[in-house]
Amino acid sequence: MHNEKPDNAFILAAGKGTRLRPYTNTLPKPLVPVNGLAIIDHTIKKLLSEGIEKATINHNYLGDRIIKHFQDREDIKITLSEETEHLETGGGVKKTLHTMENKPFYLINGDSLWENKDSKNSSLSQLSQFWDSNKMDILLLLQPIDDMNLTQSVGDYDITPDGQAIRNKDKKGQYMFTGVRITHPHIFKGSPEGAFSFRDLMDKAEANNRLYALIHDGIWYHISTPEDLESVNQAYRKAKTA
Repeated sequence: MHNEKPDNAFILAAGKGTRLRPYTNTLPKPLVPVNGLAIIDHTIKKLLSEGIEKATINHNYLGDRIIKHFQDREDIKITLSEETEHLETGGGVKKTLHTMENKPFYLINGDSLWENKDSKNSSLSQLSQFWDSNKMDILLLLQPIDDMNLTQSVGDYDITPDGQAIRNKDKKGQYMFTGVRITHPHIFKGSPEGAFSFRDLMDKAEANNRLYALIHDGIWYHISTPEDLESVNQAYRKAKTA
């Protein structure tokens, strides 16, 4: 096994988050607060706890808010990647792929929100321990849909006995993709210029038997609608008073 712990992260923050309106009328979705902290700051807090001190963040929709949010940040080195046109999840990463220094990196959706079950062995740490660049191009963190009682679930994937991820095209799989993964830069070889979806690269890795998955043993929230947001904030409030 070849474990190469990522020391870089790319956070996708260019989307519009239209289903979360009206909150996203004035804020990019990653800046919407949950439990008093912007969603993206929950992620950065977890990255810092893993010793990740560099992150690239792309922006397009209400990008000036992203710029302002990070302009005085000193605890982590942020590279902001402006998109004058939306490049989607694949094109956005490819545009600034050089910041990942040709090494495996954490690629995280800007609206991903999760809680670790074990503070001594976090979800990101478990991913890096499971990562094997000899046989993997992408390693996904997947959430069992049976454990998702607070927010909506979609059965994106199933997992084979040896840990490979298989996309369930009928959306009836046992697991939902959390938007958290480790990616090797070479998966972008031959990818198109301009806008394209990162899911195309996930499908490519699957076709080459190089898409693997780790089952998340903590909590992950799929915040899509205002109702989801209120449910999650209410859960945090209850946890504080418990």
